[in-house]
Amino acid sequence: MVQENRLTPRPRQNGRQITTEPKPFRVLITSTFFEPGYRAGGPVRSVAHILDAASPEVAPILVTRDRDLGATEAYPGLSGRWVDRGRARVFYLSWRRPRQWYGLWRQLRAVRFDLLYVNSLWAPMSLVPILGVRFGLLRSGRVMVAPRGECSAGALSLKSSRKRLFITGWRWVLRSLAVEFHASTEREAADVRGMFPWTTVRINANQTGLPLEPVPVPAPAPGPLRLVFVGRIAAMKNLALALEALSAVRQPVLLDVYGPIEDAAYWRRCEALLAALPSNVRATYRGSLAPSAVLDVFADHDALVLPTLGENFGHVIAESLAGSCPVLCSDRTPWTPVLRNGGGAVLPELTAGAWAAEIERWAALTPEQRHAARVAAGDAYRHWRADLAEVNILDLVRGSAGPR
Repeated sequence: MVQENRLTPRPRQNGRQITTEPKPFRVLITSTFFEPGYRAGGPVRSVAHILDAASPEVAPILVTRDRDLGATEAYPGLSGRWVDRGRARVFYLSWRRPRQWYGLWRQLRAVRFDLLYVNSLWAPMSLVPILGVRFGLLRSGRVMVAPRGECSAGALSLKSSRKRLFITGWRWVLRSLAVEFHASTEREAADVRGMFPWTTVRINANQTGLPLEPVPVPAPAPGPLRLVFVGRIAAMKNLALALEALSAVRQPVLLDVYGPIEDAAYWRRCEALLAALPSNVRATYRGSLAPSAVLDVFADHDALVLPTLGENFGHVIAESLAGSCPVLCSDRTPWTPVLRNGGGAVLPELTAGAWAAEIERWAALTPEQRHAARVAAGDAYRHWRADLAEVNILDLVRGSAGPR
């Protein structure tokens, strides 16, 4: 059952006079996954930071699923419930319970929202509320989409025919609402404009919640190169390429793999590659990684290996650098300048041969050289973090005049 919930503030009574607080900027946010889940990776932490860092003038409501990525069971005691999170309210929705949908809709339709902010271009949790606004079932003055990298060439290359066919019709709906987009970087903004040239794109990193200083680097230690992969087990993150590269490496290497299995067929391919690795490479799948353990894991490794097909931001890269752990990465992220200035290495070529050669180079480093590389990664993070301007996207929209 949906719990009754008051979504609009009441006037405060002061003696005989009733004073009304300034009208808040009411925002309805939707995100397929949210805390206490963490398997969906960076977007969960990004949305959490948006909620936590918004100014007191913003009144956010978040609607999310009642379970984590890949989970068959709901979070204990949360399905169909409202939960307070600071000034924000969060509703945990079960997709298979029509009474929850109906009860939630009755509450939301009574509110005139200033902004509908959806996380994903085509997830059901985005399509339903956007269509609700389009056909008058929800009331919102403005609509903003945070595509979270879905407009990149790498993302569009996966199931490309289906996605492009969908966008042909969806583009008309978005334009009829004068939808704006939230991009994390100039690179992502260019991807969005390539698909929707008529739209307003607001660029705002809004991805912090990260420490100001990197973790201290431990003393040099002997032993083989210790690599780590952290990310969803799906084609977009490209773990298979890293495993193919390792099959050609001749020096001793350790690899720990962390991440939820999002694509079972892709994981079967990775399992076959793991089984075929040579004896000098020892790789272990360690399951999902809790956010509280992320920095400790990076602090225990020499480098993150990430041949990703594309990242709109790349939260895991920031976390790796915060752990003073260099990053071996493709050039399809906004981190290329930071990595080339001491944060690790950038590989434009997504081939097993190129990645094997780079891993061989790192494996040949002495313990002292690896230590120096970790110190440089921490310094690169420190400089990036110091230059990061923090303006919450919801406050940025609140202070603007509206779609142009």
